[in-house]
Amino acid sequence: MSSIYVTGGKPLFGALRVQGAKNSALPILSAAVLAEGVSVIRNCPKLTDTEAAVRILREVGCRVWQDEDALYVDSSGPIRPEIPSRLMREMRSSVIFLGPLLARCGEARMSAPGGCEIGARPIDLHLSALRSLGAEIDERGGNLDCRAARLRSCRIDLPFPSVGATENALLAACLGDGETVITNAAREPELRDLEAFLNSAGASVSGAGSAVIRVQGKADLHGAVHRIMPDRIAAATWLAACAAAGGDVRLYDTEWRDYRPVLRSLREMGCELHTGENLVRIRSLGRLKAASPIVTRPYPGFPTDAQPPLMAAALTAEGTTAFQETIFESRFRHIPELRRMGADIRTEGRTAVVWGVPKLYGAEMCAPDLRGGAALIIAALGAEGESRICGVHHLDRGYAAIEKSLAELGAETVRKEDGDG
Repeated sequence: MSSIYVTGGKPLFGALRVQGAKNSALPILSAAVLAEGVSVIRNCPKLTDTEAAVRILREVGCRVWQDEDALYVDSSGPIRPEIPSRLMREMRSSVIFLGPLLARCGEARMSAPGGCEIGARPIDLHLSALRSLGAEIDERGGNLDCRAARLRSCRIDLPFPSVGATENALLAACLGDGETVITNAAREPELRDLEAFLNSAGASVSGAGSAVIRVQGKADLHGAVHRIMPDRIAAATWLAACAAAGGDVRLYDTEWRDYRPVLRSLREMGCELHTGENLVRIRSLGRLKAASPIVTRPYPGFPTDAQPPLMAAALTAEGTTAFQETIFESRFRHIPELRRMGADIRTEGRTAVVWGVPKLYGAEMCAPDLRGGAALIIAALGAEGESRICGVHHLDRGYAAIEKSLAELGAETVRKEDGDG
């Protein structure tokens, strides 16, 4: 196990290229199961979650290899419809392989997925959507046994715009009979990226990124070449880090329109922001101000994944900032750790109110989950003294060596194996 050590009080300066989007790479890697041929996935981030997805691909019969910045997935051979529980436990997003395996093989067997413990994220919407497509699903002892000789076209009305359920239904419908219509679909930009890959592979998908998606089923798909979109949550993290530490940072290879609510809150806090084509520049000078209440919502609202990083930036802002979490009930698990640094945060249910303090102090903390861990790093950057953050395996799920990215901007961040001097 390892920890990240952060010496705070150093403003950030320089430029970063934003990594490929984790939340786009995972469904696209699973979609490669549908394409009978070689798919080339460029700009795929090197994360423990993408590594877990590669292990699943190999387990089900795909050949996968890396060449420079491209990941090659050859799914032309026979595909096995079963994922062992040891691989399913590695990440919750592994359930995204359910739809593709069912569509390609006519059956799929797996256990319930693992992942960050940020609240109950039931997969009932996934299963309901697949049943609408004609799947028979037996749920026993935490295992899923799914069968469908041929998926049929249908209309799927999602009661909530779940990203995962939208993706699973969309992927399964690509090899179904006739046209499937998904209403109240998730509108996240990663759905647009998935649509682009699928259509390059011969699918017929339209409307991804809107509330209504239409899928015309095809008999088969072929390999495709695709570049993963930039990660909007990683971009929000770097911006929040600069806001907390102070400085002047430029982000390249980023689509700022995908995270407008984050930019709006940072401007309210007193940051100067300039946007251009694939570029965002942030300047943070002096003490921040409190922002108006931040309420997480499905896209295009404020992203739940950006809430912990923005909370960390608000800890020393003048005034009070309220955060209301409407997506996950356990998104505040990082708050007790932030209090170790002297943060003044009061919670009631799914609302947290941050009372800005003049100064934070370095402390020993443990990352409770992926985005909560990012919040601890950000708070440590703006604190006085040294902080040690353990549990950084959570951070490795979504950031490619976060300590090295921040060090490129002048932060004093280093990873050490526990027990090292």
